Amino acid sequence: MRIGEITRKTKETDISVRLCLDGSGKYNIDTGIGFFDHMLTALCVHGGFDMDVKVKGDLYVDGHHSVEDTGIVLGQAFREAVGDRKGIARYGTAFIPMDESLGACSVDISGRPFLVYECSFSDQRTGEYDNCLTEEFMRAFAFNAQITLHVKCLYGSNDHHKNEAMFKALAHGLRSALSISGREILSTKGVL
Repeated sequence: MRIGEITRKTKETDISVRLCLDGSGKYNIDTGIGFFDHMLTALCVHGGFDMDVKVKGDLYVDGHHSVEDTGIVLGQAFREAVGDRKGIARYGTAFIPMDESLGACSVDISGRPFLVYECSFSDQRTGEYDNCLTEEFMRAFAFNAQITLHVKCLYGSNDHHKNEAMFKALAHGLRSALSISGREILSTKGVL
């Protein structure tokens, strides 16, 4: 079983994450931000990951620190769970429709962190969640997981659906990239 467990405490947040990449989509998530919990739940269920996430953040300020720091800790847990990256497919791409919205994700579990993100939202918020925080989460996750991540909402009109399509595309892209290929290291260099 590929498992990562990370705890991180700062003056702004106190976060613990336990992530099993070889799970069945079981989750126990409490970030204090309902819509963000919903997005992380979609990530678990569609990725087939088991995840426990507990976040205590300075929500009296806003949700920024809680969402970004969750991306940091989840990315570190992911990197720990993946280990040396031997035997994985490495690449994954997914297109996910969510009613009128279409989300896309391509991922390379390469050890080289990078993010390309593209989405325009109609409103500032979905529930108590600032829509601009999706990009912050994706960046923090990609850089701490040490993956190359391209995520985009190609089109849509409902901000809830746009966010959900991107999180589900991330889940399916990761699931593909994490599948066991049977090859030692998928790289012309022989290392990742």
